[in-house]
Amino acid sequence: MKAEHRLIFLLTVAYRRLQRAIEQETATHDLTSAQAGVLFFLGRNDGALIGDVSQALDIVPSAMSGLADRMERAGLVKRRRDGEDGRSQRLHLTAAGQELGKRAATRTRAINNRLMDGFSDAEIDVVSRWLTSLQDKFPKDKRARASSSEAATGSREEDASNKNRAIGVTHE
Repeated sequence: MKAEHRLIFLLTVAYRRLQRAIEQETATHDLTSAQAGVLFFLGRNDGALIGDVSQALDIVPSAMSGLADRMERAGLVKRRRDGEDGRSQRLHLTAAGQELGKRAATRTRAINNRLMDGFSDAEIDVVSRWLTSLQDKFPKDKRARASSSEAATGSREEDASNKNRAIGVTHE
C-alpha cells in the first residue's frame, strides 16, 4: 500500500482537523456544529418533524431530543405539535435562529471554499462521489446495507446530495 493511500488515517486526521476548525468558527457564535446543522436544515425545511431533522443529520433520536431542548432554551427554535399527529413535534426557527443560521452559513461556506481551494470542479466531484459512497459502504444501521450496491447507488447519491444541500454543504 502506498503511504499516500492510508485512507483511514488520512480521513481520520482530516476529520479531526476539520471538526476543530468548524467548532472554532461556530463557537464564536456560542453554537456547536450540531446546532449549526439543525439551523441549516431548518433554514431550508422550517417546520420539519424532529425525526426528519434527526435522520437528515445522522443524529440518533435521543440525542436529537436533547439538542432540540438546548436550542429551544437558547431561543433558536420553537417546538410545535404536528397538526396531523399530536404525538409528533415540529421544529421551527425563531428570528434569532434564522439570523444565527445565516451568520454560521457564511462561515461554513468559507471553510467549504478552503476545502476546495486548489482543486478543479471535476476533482471535487470525484471526492464528493467517493465520500458519498462511504455512506453506502458503511451505513449507520448495519442491517440497512443494500444487498445490491448498484440498485442503491443512484438514489443514495441523490439522497446524500440532498442531505448535503439541506445542511449547507455544497461544492458550487
